[in-house]
Amino acid sequence: MTTASSSRWVLPLGSSARDGWEVVVDDSADGWTHTGLYAGALRPGEHRRFSTGRRELVVVPLAGPVRVRCTDPSGVESTADLAGRPSVFSGPTDVAYAPRDSSVVIEATQDCRVAVCAAALPESSSWVPAFRHVQVDEVPVELRGAGQASREVRNFGVPGVLDAEAVIACEVVTPAGNWSSYPPHKHDERREGVETELEEIYYFEAQVSDEVDNAPESADPVGYQRVYGTTDRPIDVFAEVRTGDVVLVPHGWHGPAMAAPGYDLYYLNVMAGPGPERAWLICDDPAHAWVRDTWAGQKVDPRLPLGGTR
Repeated sequence: MTTASSSRWVLPLGSSARDGWEVVVDDSADGWTHTGLYAGALRPGEHRRFSTGRRELVVVPLAGPVRVRCTDPSGVESTADLAGRPSVFSGPTDVAYAPRDSSVVIEATQDCRVAVCAAALPESSSWVPAFRHVQVDEVPVELRGAGQASREVRNFGVPGVLDAEAVIACEVVTPAGNWSSYPPHKHDERREGVETELEEIYYFEAQVSDEVDNAPESADPVGYQRVYGTTDRPIDVFAEVRTGDVVLVPHGWHGPAMAAPGYDLYYLNVMAGPGPERAWLICDDPAHAWVRDTWAGQKVDPRLPLGGTR
């Protein structure tokens, strides 16, 4: 279920399938420029190839392990065997970063599901970071918000954790009944020290909460995502989301992402923009920014981190 004006920015699972991937987001979509995402299942021995060109990639195992081989611009060959995890709700994962002008092969050694985050690089970009295998114990896990706005953020691909030219990526897990991406915020214009211009991809998964006993086979894990615009730049999205669905945020206020009671919600965020600075600076909707002040008197949801303490 989406609002009539939102269909351009909502991609249900399978609607963007291409080249063996269940999900493909790239600059072939009208109005989409800076970010990309590929997601899907691979069977043992299957592989996917990328020539990055003026893009960089972050490979994120969603379920199961995956091998990443990269030949960088100078001809150096690297291999990372990503251990992965049983599911996105099991905890954080190790990831691999591949720089621009590289040849990348992603190969399944077992049944797995994998996501590949991509970012186009500004024309002025010239620095080439090195290929990197980010180990799971290098991934900062942040418990953000409080009360029913509590969520878990896994910051594997943010500035200060991952050296990259443009891409910013992280995972967010929201326990059943909670709201995340809240207060609604935006990052669609460049204001020095206040806000950076970033388009954003939300890739979702949902599951029946582990707290639920004897859920029926008819259970339908679901969440909801809201995006709305300004008078000058309107956008109107209210999307019902399930595993494999994508919501694109070209501009505007976005949030909340809502985990329905009974169902935990996960999303993978991919961000990049045209600016010279790789920074994630946001501006809250003034109508709802006050909510942050209420968190000081509330505890973080004790269900977090959802995958347990590492």
